[in-house]
Amino acid sequence: MIEDSQNSRTNLSELGEFGLIDLLTKNLVVKLPSTIKGIGDDAAVLDFQDLQTLVTTDLLVEGVHFDLAYMPLKHLGYKAVMVNLSDVYAMNATATQITISIAVSNRFPVEALEELYAGIELAAKIYNVDVVGGDTTSSTKGLLISITALGSAPKEEVVLRSGAKPNDLLVVTGDLGAAYMGLQILEREKEVFKVNPNSQPDLDAYTYLIERQLKPEARRDIPPLLKKLEVLPTAMIDISDGLSSEIIHICKNSGVGVNLFEEKIPLDPAVISACEEFQLDSTTIALSGGEDYELLFTVSQNDYDKIKGNPHLTIIGHMTEEREGMHLITRGNTKIPLKAKGWNAMERDED
Repeated sequence: MIEDSQNSRTNLSELGEFGLIDLLTKNLVVKLPSTIKGIGDDAAVLDFQDLQTLVTTDLLVEGVHFDLAYMPLKHLGYKAVMVNLSDVYAMNATATQITISIAVSNRFPVEALEELYAGIELAAKIYNVDVVGGDTTSSTKGLLISITALGSAPKEEVVLRSGAKPNDLLVVTGDLGAAYMGLQILEREKEVFKVNPNSQPDLDAYTYLIERQLKPEARRDIPPLLKKLEVLPTAMIDISDGLSSEIIHICKNSGVGVNLFEEKIPLDPAVISACEEFQLDSTTIALSGGEDYELLFTVSQNDYDKIKGNPHLTIIGHMTEEREGMHLITRGNTKIPLKAKGWNAMERDED
């Protein structure tokens, strides 16, 4: 929270833009051989040699994508990096560099931005990416963070959304719905705090769910795992907006249909318990919750023996001919049309 930095407060105007950049980037060091020149010149210089280069970017806006009432700035910096690295791993590639741009209002002291960058630095260190540039500017209202991530992969290993074929298996990593339920718990405690600022919530039972919301981890382990298993997915995407939305993206890009089996969707017991507490349907949460940052991909049926039983992977359905449509097969063996009901930033009401 911003209040954490109020005891030692340095106004942004005391440093100016370039002084602020120097302060925030002083601990960043270049680690990768593909980074020829990082921060400190007009542009970064990168050399990926014979590899294909991947570029992705995301914009996070205060009040739309995050709420500083319960999102610590260090966690926000970390999560902002994860959101982008996840897109690179969803191409079956290795993330290598990121750039960071922020717009910030004068309600934030320098110390708050140092907290934000501490999370960015931690993510870059753990995930072995170089921070090679960016920008800072002022904002009339709140905080905006834009991160661009770069990655690389051999041409023959890059996986798009458009390669799925009928009869391919549909596979997902990890478990789903935890990030959304973590958000519900944080929003509930925020309302309790408004009524009683002295309340001390006991959130131990929700640790896993809250961590999945505040500090998600991108699945950088999956591309090397698949390579070790000698499996090349036919299509792949990361789950940011909900399972149903991402499945539909693959289907539309690949020109196929799908049968998704409700009983196969992986759910952590903490998600099931929280859904019961909030009187929510766990399947609906897995389908539409979003922000899980797991990977969803399709593989040939010939690869079934290579992935079956792997603790990181769950087969949740199979692709069909496009004319057969996109369906959820319920536990009662009923076919329901699959619809995209994931989170959409453009649907928010204007202030």
